[in-house]
Amino acid sequence: MSKRFYITTAIDYLNGQPHLGHAYEKIVADVIARARRSLGQEVFFLTGLDEHGQKVQQAAQAEKKNPQEYCDALAADWQAFAKKLELTNDDFVRTTQPRHKEYVQATLAKLHDAGHFYKASYTGFYSAKEETFLTEKDRLPDGKFDASYGEVVELKEDNYYFKLGAHQQWLIDYIEANPDFIAPSSRRNEVLGFLKNNTLEDLCISRPLARLNWGIPLPFDPDFVTYVWFDALVNYASIAAAHPELGLWPADIHVLGKDIVKFHAVYWPIMLKAMGLALPKQILVHGWWQKDGAKISKSTGNIVDPIAVINEWGLDAFRFYVLRELDIGPDGNWTDAGFRSRYQAELANGLGNLVNRSLSMLKRYRNGVVPARSNELAADAAKAADETRALFKQSQLQSALQSIWGLVNRANQYVDQTKPFSLAKDPAQAQRLDEVLYNLAEACRVLAVLLWPFLPGTATKIYAQLGLTGSPDKLEAATWGGLQAGQVIGEPAPLFPRKDV
Repeated sequence: MSKRFYITTAIDYLNGQPHLGHAYEKIVADVIARARRSLGQEVFFLTGLDEHGQKVQQAAQAEKKNPQEYCDALAADWQAFAKKLELTNDDFVRTTQPRHKEYVQATLAKLHDAGHFYKASYTGFYSAKEETFLTEKDRLPDGKFDASYGEVVELKEDNYYFKLGAHQQWLIDYIEANPDFIAPSSRRNEVLGFLKNNTLEDLCISRPLARLNWGIPLPFDPDFVTYVWFDALVNYASIAAAHPELGLWPADIHVLGKDIVKFHAVYWPIMLKAMGLALPKQILVHGWWQKDGAKISKSTGNIVDPIAVINEWGLDAFRFYVLRELDIGPDGNWTDAGFRSRYQAELANGLGNLVNRSLSMLKRYRNGVVPARSNELAADAAKAADETRALFKQSQLQSALQSIWGLVNRANQYVDQTKPFSLAKDPAQAQRLDEVLYNLAEACRVLAVLLWPFLPGTATKIYAQLGLTGSPDKLEAATWGGLQAGQVIGEPAPLFPRKDV
């Protein structure tokens, strides 16, 4: 059985509604999943929700609901959000599902029996907001804790700890020996810097039932529940185990944001080593979005509502902007003016105009019948297809879009150079017009195939306007010459209607 390509997003913490950052991460993972399917691979794409922990318990109490009721209501919104983004996920995990809880408890029992945990008493400062203990190192120069930690209280309590420190050198060696394990390299260097300059403290993996009851009970001590991060990270393995027939593990790519790198690149590999499981092939870390150069914040009203943007401009325009504007790694800056400008220039005037005028001329001058094959744009199309294929394998989504737009621009330039509207006026130029019309229609078909992972709705519309059945979802179809002479095209219609802005 060949292994499926297994890609995950981080699971989202269920204490609010989805925002731009959530949409971005899911779209990145969806495009990689579609790109891999387009390359002919079997893919399994997982996303989902992290539903335990103190913040959820508090949010539920504030709404006078029991935590499960609270989670069920919000989970419906998040699942609707995934549908709105047209994600092609194969499963949706909720950490309150029995299949996940059972796996977490079996894992805890196994690690406990193997001597990876110990119980100890701890006195220290605790941030409920971040669900983490703080140390003296976390204090600001004035002795206070950063406001981002919310209210910090002093606690004395017993807990169970996972021996992380014993694996520190092993992890450094592993990351150094596997340069692609953490990408981009700036994040890898950050993790190595952290591991080489700090002594890894053991990880507290429990919370006393007296303080927190919304969690998975420890199988070896009923007075404690599992620390939310130990529960959450295990989802990647618990869902792989729920589909034993697919041979999913190890994950090929975990897509996640830069704020949770330590959990995924330090705790998770050590947990997996202790569990006796192979490590994921890559942790792919993206940056954060700002809006208009400032932090996105609900309280200040500086937000981007993905659903509002999609309702106004269309899903593909939203998908295009976040992937074209921001490479995976650095932080990005959303501006409404930038969005409108890319929509107009690249989508409406670039791609949309190319397809519309190419097919409208074929309709007008040849009754919508594709003429004999001609290969003038074949080399340009092959270059775009080869580059896109290579970039898909590297998850270089922004570069792939740039390469595809190279073909869009080349085909638009070709219209300006060949002037088919002038050729049409001269009966002696009929054969030359046939050649031009074939090159334009076939370039549109190749573009549909290359664009499918990014803009699935648009790619499907281009195929339909060409009168083709099926879906442009296999990259091998990007080979020049797929349009047959005599093919009758459908009705041209604007792909990206111009907006008066």
